[in-house]
Amino acid sequence: MTADPLSRVFSALADPTRRDMVARLASGDASVGELARPYDMSVQAVSKHLRVLEDSGLVTRTTDARRAPVHLEAEVFDLMTKWIERYRREAEDRYRRLDDVLRDLPDQAAPPNDPMTGAPS
Repeated sequence: MTADPLSRVFSALADPTRRDMVARLASGDASVGELARPYDMSVQAVSKHLRVLEDSGLVTRTTDARRAPVHLEAEVFDLMTKWIERYRREAEDRYRRLDDVLRDLPDQAAPPNDPMTGAPS
């Protein structure tokens, strides 16, 4: 996978199962077993998804005496937010300029001339 952090994050979130896991982790830490419960896949398959999320920096796994919770690293979303915000502002600027152009157009365009007579149609 590429070394670019933003690409790793977007690549990890390209999979709907991983997006769902991130959404579930947004409400709190969970064990691998808890994360695996709603999916029709093995715990090993869930662990592979989690490894991709870990490699992207979106989640971390820690160990304690009772379970190994998976934790969502919310600060990674700052990287995505800054990237998205940049393009959102550029799009808003383009729409603002378009609004200015449209506002400066006359309210009614003159009717087209008849090509045969040259008179307004």
